[in-house]
Amino acid sequence: MTKGMVETVCGPVPASELGKTLIHEHFVFGYPGFQGDVTLGPLRFEEALEAGVAIAQKMMAHGIQTVVDPTPNDCGRNPELLRRISEATGLNIICATGYYYEGEGATPYFKFRQLLGTAEEEIYDMFMAEITNGIADTGIKPGIIKLASSKNRITEYEKMFFRAAARVQKETGIVIITHTQEGTMGPEQAAYLLEHGADPQKIVIGHMCGNTDPEYHKKTLQYGVYIAFDRFGIQGMVGAPTDEERIRTLLVLLREGFADKIMLAHDTVNIWLGRPPQLPEPFAALMSNWHVEHVFQNIIPALTKEGVTEEQLEQMFVKNPATLFA
Repeated sequence: MTKGMVETVCGPVPASELGKTLIHEHFVFGYPGFQGDVTLGPLRFEEALEAGVAIAQKMMAHGIQTVVDPTPNDCGRNPELLRRISEATGLNIICATGYYYEGEGATPYFKFRQLLGTAEEEIYDMFMAEITNGIADTGIKPGIIKLASSKNRITEYEKMFFRAAARVQKETGIVIITHTQEGTMGPEQAAYLLEHGADPQKIVIGHMCGNTDPEYHKKTLQYGVYIAFDRFGIQGMVGAPTDEERIRTLLVLLREGFADKIMLAHDTVNIWLGRPPQLPEPFAALMSNWHVEHVFQNIIPALTKEGVTEEQLEQMFVKNPATLFA
């Protein structure tokens, strides 16, 4: 990878030109198994493209120039659709190579190969092939590796991906973005990646806003990594706290000078693969703000009311992503 450049679905761009960035949003996502429900939940490409363009335009209306889509390989990653959305709108989209955590990912393929003793090397080969040559026959190269761990532990299955990713990052300089489950394992993820030679300045520990203890965040930040408050709008499900609790935790960190290590987003799923879920009450009401404009319409006004400055917001949205990918 050329120093100072980042791969987007339309090719490399200077990291310094990424502009205002959302660090974690999914244009398309499906829990493994969606492939078996195509009769009632087919992906209609042109309809998905139209919906994706509309979502991109909503982001761009708030000044967003770049979005990271960390959909893992086993959850319906669709680089060609992302490229068409980017071409239609001018929004930079950075896609991923990687696999989801054991509890909700597509585990049988590499678990079988783990029994054969070949899985970790094959995961390394997969990452390297996609980063070097592109995903399948698309020519589209991922700009990040996506990793994920389980609630309260990093399983032996998940550790294979962490070790392979650290090895690949040492050779390529690619950014690593993680999923933490229900506000657990942030410090442990950072420690494990660094133990295997990863660069903390190229790591974002994701979904940290699932934990409302500022000391947990500071313990993770001691490793020199970035953290993401990237699930605004998700409330009452998957162990998520309220946005009010997230804001209180974030304010503590900002007042203690950590703006240069934090990035923001929603972790939205904008197009579900298979049939979209129908949320019952009270979850539907709790999740009503889970959309790509929520941070700009509701969270930023709440932060500025509490004294968060434009300089701090620019740091989180513009400067931090530029430094991360530089």
